[in-house]
Amino acid sequence: MTISNEQPILRVVPRPGDINANGHIFGGWILSQMDIAAGIVAAREADGPVATVAIEAMEFIAPILLHDVISVFARVERIGRTSIAIRIEVVASRERGQTEVKVTEGLFTFVAIDELHRPRPVKREPA
Repeated sequence: MTISNEQPILRVVPRPGDINANGHIFGGWILSQMDIAAGIVAAREADGPVATVAIEAMEFIAPILLHDVISVFARVERIGRTSIAIRIEVVASRERGQTEVKVTEGLFTFVAIDELHRPRPVKREPA
């Protein structure tokens, strides 16, 4: 399954401070970028604030290198009463755009929250 034929939610370039001892980008850095992108999509769908409640099926496929341009793609996988699951896919563009490599993917679940930070129903358009 690939969703990278759509427009990315985020496009980011890692910085030298994001490198681990192996010369690759920290997994936590890309996880953060994925959570930001998923949160943007979830908040749009929920029409308000959301909170990350789970990250499932996270898979690191290939390392991210210092000069890669990272594109984070997202799509809604399911919507429940108070929750939204967002499928995230990350593609690295290398060699000045000559090569694209899928580097990771995961499923992020959010819950819509109210002003007291309690779960609230996801607002939906009338059918």
